[in-house]
Amino acid sequence: MCGRYVSVARLQELQEHYRATGAGDGTELAPSHNVAPTNKVYAVLERGRTDGAGTQRQVRAVRWGLVPSWWKPGIDPRTSKRKTMPSLHNARADKVSAAPSWRGPFAKRRAVIPVAGYYEWLPTQNADGKPFKQPYYIHPAGGLLSFAGLYELWPDPAKEEDDPDRWLWSATIITHHATWLAGMMNDRTPVILPPDRIDAWLDPELTDKIAALELISGIEYEPLQVRAVSTAVNKTGRGGSRGPELIEPIGEHGDQPLQLAPA
Repeated sequence: MCGRYVSVARLQELQEHYRATGAGDGTELAPSHNVAPTNKVYAVLERGRTDGAGTQRQVRAVRWGLVPSWWKPGIDPRTSKRKTMPSLHNARADKVSAAPSWRGPFAKRRAVIPVAGYYEWLPTQNADGKPFKQPYYIHPAGGLLSFAGLYELWPDPAKEEDDPDRWLWSATIITHHATWLAGMMNDRTPVILPPDRIDAWLDPELTDKIAALELISGIEYEPLQVRAVSTAVNKTGRGGSRGPELIEPIGEHGDQPLQLAPA
């Protein structure tokens, strides 16, 4: 799975990098070295133009944790408690075309989630022999990683149809089976799209399920870099850090090469 990552690029940088000419929502997010589920994140996507002349690419701030369009708030009859909004921050590549929460977005609402790097945890022991999970920062030598994702729009039934805040935009990151060292840290790892697959992935006119699945399979990954970092990254929310010190290497070793298995 992918449960924490780094996002430091500014809105204009992302618009230029992904050739996004659409206005999006214009939201500028603060850089964060500790992005967590339910946070606002950047998503790159394509939507039909308002004048009907094709599609337009945009960078938009969305909730990380997809909310299906059919989800209904209210009281859970099993517990008599108010339902909590789902936080589907990851989607399995092997189920993404068929599972109820994913199949609609997968058909025509695909996205790219741009990241500088992400975290995984490796079970180990401290000097006293007590088990703990050591966090590692995984990143490219330079530039951005483009995670394959999906986005959705959820209509809030409590708001009027003409309310501009009625629609909640949300997104999820697609993961696939991990092997080698990445598999020791977690059995799932994000699907990283190479640059030559991004245009096709974002094209909402590509509705063929098989063709879309082919875009997130057979990917030969370039080696990434991995480093052990402080457990300070474990803390999110109030009192947690989002600063660059979270990715500083600890111990006597810095970056080491990490080869991901083909997607």
